[in-house]
Amino acid sequence: MKFLLVFDFDHTIIDENSDTWIVKCAPERKLPNGLRNSYQPGHWTEYMGRVFVYLGDNGVKEDEMKRTMTTIPFTAGMIDLLGFIGENKELFDCIIVSDSNTVFIDWILKAADFRKVFDEVFTNPAAFSSTGYLTVQHFHAHHCAECPKNLCKRKVLKEFLDKQLERGVSYTQIMYIGDGGNDLCPVMFLKKNDIAMPRQGYTLEKRISQLAQSLSPVQCSVLVWSSAIDIMSYLKLLIKE
Repeated sequence: MKFLLVFDFDHTIIDENSDTWIVKCAPERKLPNGLRNSYQPGHWTEYMGRVFVYLGDNGVKEDEMKRTMTTIPFTAGMIDLLGFIGENKELFDCIIVSDSNTVFIDWILKAADFRKVFDEVFTNPAAFSSTGYLTVQHFHAHHCAECPKNLCKRKVLKEFLDKQLERGVSYTQIMYIGDGGNDLCPVMFLKKNDIAMPRQGYTLEKRISQLAQSLSPVQCSVLVWSSAIDIMSYLKLLIKE
């Protein structure tokens, strides 16, 4: 009996968007209009690259960025949930699939001492250049028409499961915990015994309920959560069984 928990990061583990939070480091805590308006749908990573150049040009250093990022609040109940998973790691494998970046996620998880809860983190690779600028790259290339061009979460999940099978690891149930439109693609991949856990009031919940209304519902079960305590209650029942 082994369970897989797949987490999104922004608005799921943390109660904010890490990419927009970094703007607090900008002069007057805002971006110039020209930069703000330069975003094109499906090209968020390129947009963030320009934001990081702007911050670097304005002398924003790594330590200031780190200090700012580690003030992001966790979602209600999430600290309890991650603590519970950490205490039961023999039952739960746990991964993050996120459109944030490696630097932000590492900073936030390490500061809260949650890095060891997660077996793997799949997100856009980021690093500081020799001149001290944060740079970010696409996670991978894919052919999915539904997803932003830098990341298809279904592809990540499928490749992870294939790799685990090669190691002889298969899961009794997969639980996918997320909030956004880009979480729908991996949720559509889940099977009847799996469970999607969309955050209440966010895009993923709305998209799943639209599918149900158009009579093409997702195959898996759905558990809507507003606090991560809801998820923890479910996991406790699962373990008791």
